Amino acid sequence: MIIVLFAAPDLWGEYRDVLPEAIARAGVTAQVVLEAAPETVDYIVYAPGAPLQDFTPFTRTKAVLSLWAGVERIVGNPTLTQPLCRMVDPSLTESMVEWVVGHTLRHHLGMDAHIVNPDRRWNPVPPPLARNRPVTVLGLGALGTACAQALAALNFPVTGWSRRPKSLPGLRCLSGADGLRAALTGAEIVVTLLPRTPETDNTLNAETLALPARGAVILNPGRGPLIDDAALLAALDEGQIGHATLDVFRVEPLPRDHAFWAHPRITVTPHIAADTRAPSAATVIAENIRRAEAAEPLLHRVDRASGY
Repeated sequence: MIIVLFAAPDLWGEYRDVLPEAIARAGVTAQVVLEAAPETVDYIVYAPGAPLQDFTPFTRTKAVLSLWAGVERIVGNPTLTQPLCRMVDPSLTESMVEWVVGHTLRHHLGMDAHIVNPDRRWNPVPPPLARNRPVTVLGLGALGTACAQALAALNFPVTGWSRRPKSLPGLRCLSGADGLRAALTGAEIVVTLLPRTPETDNTLNAETLALPARGAVILNPGRGPLIDDAALLAALDEGQIGHATLDVFRVEPLPRDHAFWAHPRITVTPHIAADTRAPSAATVIAENIRRAEAAEPLLHRVDRASGY
């Protein structure tokens, strides 16, 4: 019998029924448990921050399957020598696309001026067409690519940037340090969807925030540390950045006394841009178990050297 240890006890209520059902649909006979002798465990379903931190005793384990898209809190664990897979959940991608497109259109169309108009001011100035509003997406992984393609489908001229060169139909793709400067220069909306690594921390800082068009909008549904908080506040106060809509933060929940809450040109959303949905995530986990049992390559295996 294959033993699957569900090492994310806080999420057990969501997965108790759907995960065993998904594994059975994948044609695998397995038992999903909350506790087991480490030497008997074949797979670990995991959420970073769970009580399990020492993977050394799990000598039989073939893979650790994360329920989170981000793995920065686990990938550096020196006891984790088993293959690690991050979560790429179709529902998570779908919800991220909806958040990014929704907030892009909000700022592109200037919706706030009409929704909040206490002076009843009649100002019939139409927004530009999407094709005249350059958007830059930082990060071309599964989420960044999906969002960039959705925006391009709406006729926005989209530039995508990644650390490594990529080529995607319909997108201007840049990479490297010079490519980052080129991608940001003149952008009117910037979306940050990079993974968190030591190399990506503070990607948006005093220097890079000066590159977009004056009054540009920043959307950050990726990782809080991608942006230097102090530099962003300074750029907003100076007018270089017109608005920032932020879904992720260095400390969560965002402290009630944090400057972001009170700033008139910051919108805070409480880390809701994308969430893993148990039914679809369970299908992804089950497929990776099936693949491992069939000696097929695992989906979304993490590259330890790059950190994602």
